[in-house]
Amino acid sequence: MKGGKREGSGRKAGVPNKTTKAAKEIIQGAADALGGQKRMVEWAKEDPANERIFWGSIYPKMLPLDITSGDKPISVTINAPGGGSKS
Repeated sequence: MKGGKREGSGRKAGVPNKTTKAAKEIIQGAADALGGQKRMVEWAKEDPANERIFWGSIYPKMLPLDITSGDKPISVTINAPGGGSKS
């Protein structure tokens, strides 16, 4: 018997990891219990530092990880309401 990958072993392509899925569900449940979207907006408006955290750390996680446009370079600028921008 030779080592290496066995045909048909492992998860099928595109099937999410059960642990990752469970973790996302737990985090979503906590977010809902903490007030969800309405509470996040309130938190971001409480302090300019919170809004910077939202635009600089939280919101970018919603953007696609891989952006391509053929052979042309891409520049992304996020303008936060109330001032400042991140490139």
